[in-house]
Amino acid sequence: MVLSLTRRRFLAQSGVAALAAGSSFAMPAISRAATRPEFTHGVQTGDVDATSGMVWTRVDRPARIDFEWATTESFANARKLHALTSSPASDFTVKRLIDGLPSDQEIFWRAVATDLTDTNGVSQPIVGRFRTAPASRRSVRFTWSGDTVGQGWGIDEARGGMIGYATMAKHEPDFFLHSGDTIYADGPLKESVELADGTIWKNIVTPEKSKVAETLEEYRGQWKYNLLDKNVQALNASVPTFYQWDDHEVVNNWSSTKDLSADERYSVKEIGLLSARGARAFHEMTPIRFVPQEPGRVYRKIAYGPMLDIFFLDLRSYRGGNSDNLQPTASDASAILGAEQIAWLKRELANSSATWKVIASDMPIGLLVPDGEKWEAVANGDNGDAKGRELEFADLLRFIKSAGITNTVWLTADVHYTAAHHYSPERAAFQDFEPFWEFVSGPIHAGTFGPNDLDMTFGPEVRYVKAPADGQVNLPPSAGLQFFGIVDIDGASEELTVRLMDTADTELWKTTLQPVRKA
Repeated sequence: MVLSLTRRRFLAQSGVAALAAGSSFAMPAISRAATRPEFTHGVQTGDVDATSGMVWTRVDRPARIDFEWATTESFANARKLHALTSSPASDFTVKRLIDGLPSDQEIFWRAVATDLTDTNGVSQPIVGRFRTAPASRRSVRFTWSGDTVGQGWGIDEARGGMIGYATMAKHEPDFFLHSGDTIYADGPLKESVELADGTIWKNIVTPEKSKVAETLEEYRGQWKYNLLDKNVQALNASVPTFYQWDDHEVVNNWSSTKDLSADERYSVKEIGLLSARGARAFHEMTPIRFVPQEPGRVYRKIAYGPMLDIFFLDLRSYRGGNSDNLQPTASDASAILGAEQIAWLKRELANSSATWKVIASDMPIGLLVPDGEKWEAVANGDNGDAKGRELEFADLLRFIKSAGITNTVWLTADVHYTAAHHYSPERAAFQDFEPFWEFVSGPIHAGTFGPNDLDMTFGPEVRYVKAPADGQVNLPPSAGLQFFGIVDIDGASEELTVRLMDTADTELWKTTLQPVRKA
């Protein structure tokens, strides 16, 4: 993609740029206030489509936040938006939808904060940018990964911080799809960790990251920690992030039946209360869209031009409790997507006219993910016909086949290594589906594990895998096994190419998929 302004140049300017001449904001040349509001954690953009995008920022006090946007870096002919007010109720975060935008256009937006108690207290502006989705065919590129600041590996500034985010930014993606475990609310950090090579990993540690999150403020603090990283802030300033969640946004392997009674780290034992606090922080601290029908809903579709629809699943909010996962018939106990989400997904897939339907799943389909003696993900180790949570996926895959829905690709993370899986009925116990691909990539900055065993109910075959050697677990980011994926859709041929990458920017494996054309 050729951009009129390189993201590298933009990133150097965005956080500290003074107001350009001709701005629609009226600001005094020198503030007479004793202090001025400050933007504390950069900017974020998310859920961008052809005509709109969500924007987010945070200030350090109650303030009036004035927004404007333009199609040029100079903010010539900028359009001013109605102001918002930051308040303690949302931890001084503000986010809004900017709509009525031209398609396939670079959008520059900025915000200025004015102290509510002193109108002379006016902040420096903060600037973000994004590109709207195309209305016609053009090449599209995006990255995906998951798992940020997990297993005790936080920001070590001497090692460059979260360098995976900087590596992704070099590829100038249209957006970054974060596949879940966006924070580790159950993962406290220590100031230092001795590594196998004798060196010391030195974490920045904040009060909220020194213990498990229980209060709303502590959940918010998990997000604010990640946003301290210079690489995360830089990516956020120029690349939209499309968020979904998994378990660590609340607590490891959580469902409505999670039992914390024996976990001495938690004084709050009610999983419903913890999940409510975690969900509120998730929506306050990310530029995810608000769904009036179900406030707090995570599953949604983003239409990114005529070649791409992305379907974000939520395998966490509607599941039954973790179990042996062998229920012979569908029930609330065997649910993982839930009836309403499945109905929505079927309907949206059937109505999609996009060439490629990318299904963003926060957990893999055919990998065994244990939770003690129970099962955490879809698979159950039975290898026979579908049972338990596999029943919902069998029903979905059967529907995709019977409805003639083509060109579905599954993307996921969760298991802390990278892999390419091909699913085919000829290898499967359940055979009423069309072959499809599932690509796994992560962590972007967390401990590395795996690989996990396969469950053959849907016939997965490993075409590529990179994971720690036998006996190695929780490898630090400095070990080099940190991963993300790149997806390119060519505007001319509509071919979809997937590349599995490491954070040293090494291309590990790639494949190009040809679109199936309907007669």
